[in-house]
Amino acid sequence: MKVNSCTLLFAFFTTFVVIKALDRGDIILQHSFDGSTEQAYWNGFLGPLVQLVTTDRGNQALRIERNQPNAPSTWVPIALPALTLAGYKIRIQAIVKAENISIPPNSWNGIKVMLHTQGLGGNNYPQQNLPQGTFDWRSVDYVASIPIDTKQATLRLGLEAVTGIVWFDDLKVSIYGKPRPPPPPPPTGPPFKGHNLTRLRGAMIGTNLKQKDFQDFGGWNANHIRWQLMWNGFPHSPADNGDIPAYEAWLEGALTHLDSMLSVCRQLGMHILIDLHTPPGGRNADKECNLFKEKRFQDTFISLWEKIARRYKNESIVWGYDLVNEPVEGIVPDGVMDWRELAIATIQRVRAIDTEHAIILEGAPWGGPSALVDFEPVSFDKIVYSFHMYEPGTFTHQNVYNDIPPVPYPGIIDGKMWDKDQLRLNMKRVLDWQRDYNVHVYVGEFSAIRWAPGNSAYAYLRDVIDIFEENDWDWAYHAFREWPGWSVEHIGDKYNTQHAPVATDRQILLMDWFKKNEH
Repeated sequence: MKVNSCTLLFAFFTTFVVIKALDRGDIILQHSFDGSTEQAYWNGFLGPLVQLVTTDRGNQALRIERNQPNAPSTWVPIALPALTLAGYKIRIQAIVKAENISIPPNSWNGIKVMLHTQGLGGNNYPQQNLPQGTFDWRSVDYVASIPIDTKQATLRLGLEAVTGIVWFDDLKVSIYGKPRPPPPPPPTGPPFKGHNLTRLRGAMIGTNLKQKDFQDFGGWNANHIRWQLMWNGFPHSPADNGDIPAYEAWLEGALTHLDSMLSVCRQLGMHILIDLHTPPGGRNADKECNLFKEKRFQDTFISLWEKIARRYKNESIVWGYDLVNEPVEGIVPDGVMDWRELAIATIQRVRAIDTEHAIILEGAPWGGPSALVDFEPVSFDKIVYSFHMYEPGTFTHQNVYNDIPPVPYPGIIDGKMWDKDQLRLNMKRVLDWQRDYNVHVYVGEFSAIRWAPGNSAYAYLRDVIDIFEENDWDWAYHAFREWPGWSVEHIGDKYNTQHAPVATDRQILLMDWFKKNEH
């Protein structure tokens, strides 16, 4: 098959290593692009834009070019054995060289060494972003999770929405982590919730709210706030610089602000979840938590949770401790704990101080439904498990990071009909996981951007809350008086940053649910 400038995809089959039990390090796919076997394998797929060439290092590499800005993206999709890999974490490695790569229109465009998975939960596109311009050989090395419900997995190499030339060499896909084991027989009796109310219903809050803000929210009859300890932004923050004394000084200031509002929250009956939104070390350029890169950040993490536990162990209005918001591990070096190991070590230290408050755990990466159902619960009592619901992201985050035509809900999104039935099906995997382990589930964040077309944001929020309530899940809307994009106190006009003169349909929806609250 010849490739020309109008061709979008270069489909081919590859030979997979078939292993009955996959272990860390097992190779799933590997291409060196050298020798007669590789040459024969690739010959049928080469053309003007995709070539095997001799590099300046004296070996062969795959060269892909896109020379017309308005031409289709140029890439090669490599099918992976999705059903075999479902639930695993894989490591994707290659070396890449580039010449004259143009400025990408969006942050996710550009050079692609990208995994694309498709399943019940929708589409996922983990990748490691690469720079524009010209650069010599550099490594690509990242870990991606294959959701347990994956039906199709594809690795894409090439150029998306940019012009230039890119060379790929030493491509390897290997096993990095195993799926969680089958659940044991669950404990009997009702799961631990950490409170005696029918439901916690509330919102995550902005970082600098004053007494009047809490009183306003209390006037809606909310009985819960997720108090984010966030240092000047997310996902990146000043913590990224790795200055632990500066981080500890910021944290003490944030906790002092929390202390100043405890009596107000107690008076209003708003139960607090302390959420570490900014962990020690912040995040790297790939938005992975540096907490999983250096042991010093893990030591700080454990000690700060000991400090928080000592500080609030006797505070009844504090519901619990959300150990870290949306953890992302990436490749964890030797001598550093992965997320589950760090959670266990931290819980042990917290429980030596505070035996009563709930401890809330989210799955990695990013705390979504797939991350939670891939997570193996820890062997401690009084643990609550959390996920964040922003699926489908194409709808909930439309025109936050990009510029696309309006995406309505319900409707066809990413080639699939998304409505209440699809949302229920999407979250059924969480419900099944919950029942397998007989644990309590808390939805720590959910939202839809306020400028979604028509009443789409209202319809989406109405439907997901209905499902949360069907499943007896506590929930916190994202967010109250934080960023205006998520505000239910603003109308749907993206460029109107003033509070609406009358309550929006989204605000009324939340307030109607809050009317059911106990305190």
